[in-house]
Amino acid sequence: MKRFLLRKYLLFIVLALTWVSSYGQAYKGALFIIGGGDRPPQLMKALIETAQLRPTDYIVVLPMATSIPEESVAYFKSQIKNLCGNYITSFNFNREQADHHQAWIDSVRNARLIYITGGDQNKFMKVVYGTRLYDAMHEALRNGATISGTSAGAAVMSQIMITGEEREDKKGSFKDIKKNNTITSQGMGFITGAIIDQHFIKRSRHNRLISLLADHPNKKIVGIDESTAIIVKGKEARVVGENQVLVIASPKNLKTFKNNKVAFKNANFSLFSEGDKFAIK
Repeated sequence: MKRFLLRKYLLFIVLALTWVSSYGQAYKGALFIIGGGDRPPQLMKALIETAQLRPTDYIVVLPMATSIPEESVAYFKSQIKNLCGNYITSFNFNREQADHHQAWIDSVRNARLIYITGGDQNKFMKVVYGTRLYDAMHEALRNGATISGTSAGAAVMSQIMITGEEREDKKGSFKDIKKNNTITSQGMGFITGAIIDQHFIKRSRHNRLISLLADHPNKKIVGIDESTAIIVKGKEARVVGENQVLVIASPKNLKTFKNNKVAFKNANFSLFSEGDKFAIK
């Protein structure tokens, strides 16, 4: 019996070490997370510079979030055609293909730049989460690829993903700041210590973001505005683009009162512009 338990314990240690070596190692690549809206030439130039494309590298566009994949891919190509000469391809995976179309999955794994279009983040994650494609994207990032996304493609970056839905108002108007009202789901998990929101200032999503902070007071809540991005390398994010990025964290004395409304004191509140940096996991 003791020998059996010892073998079982050793097997557990081996599996744990295997997991750490494959999933726990630091990412060598970068994230380029765009808050949606127009993508000016300087922003796209910064994306290409971040990817550090070599002549033999190629770019993969993943349009699963959008209802107009051909148009979205064509628009992305038009934006970077004068910035690099690298080959660009796209794969509009369905759930079955995300687990079994090995040629496509391998192409994503070996891409130097992976771009996720806007649309509906829930639609994207229904295709990708828990599949070989999900694993391939993490492997690509660990091996040095840049993964970028705009709007819905930004929302999927964090482990906890804003779905865009509200429990009390199906229109998602977020007229109040409340706990347990902002619906979240499982994202890609490239970022674990923060939650990403997009179109932030243009669409006045402050109530949604502060409500989310009340639900997850141990996370940084990051609102990226349109035509703006954060570049995440290691544990640092740098802002590029025309507008601002808001970061809220560490609320003190968090409490709830009538109808689940919230109050707190002395949260860290920062508003960043191009060139500014902040810590992020």
